[in-house]
Amino acid sequence: MSEPAPKHLDLDRARGLSITWQDGTTSFLAVDHLRRLSPSAESRALREEIERNPLAVVPGGDSGPLQAEDLELVGNYAVRIRFSDGHDTGLYTWDYLRSIDAPPGPTP
Repeated sequence: MSEPAPKHLDLDRARGLSITWQDGTTSFLAVDHLRRLSPSAESRALREEIERNPLAVVPGGDSGPLQAEDLELVGNYAVRIRFSDGHDTGLYTWDYLRSIDAPPGPTP
């Protein structure tokens, strides 16, 4: 079953995406987490290469801290995020956003 659209999305360009889901739960996905787990074909291929070869060279950016510059709704099932490194491919469906939401870790 597909995840229903969130009740609310709030993008803090420097920090990340806050999501309030229909069931009342909330998620926070940091900008670097969203970028690293981009669902684009290019990013998936890079993650697969790193799994096969941990010494693979990962493209780096030297344009300062990574930010999410824009968030665009795509229909009623996804968002597209444009990052400061120029990456803007890949659709983050509601199901995918739920799946990459890490459970809260232990409190220090």
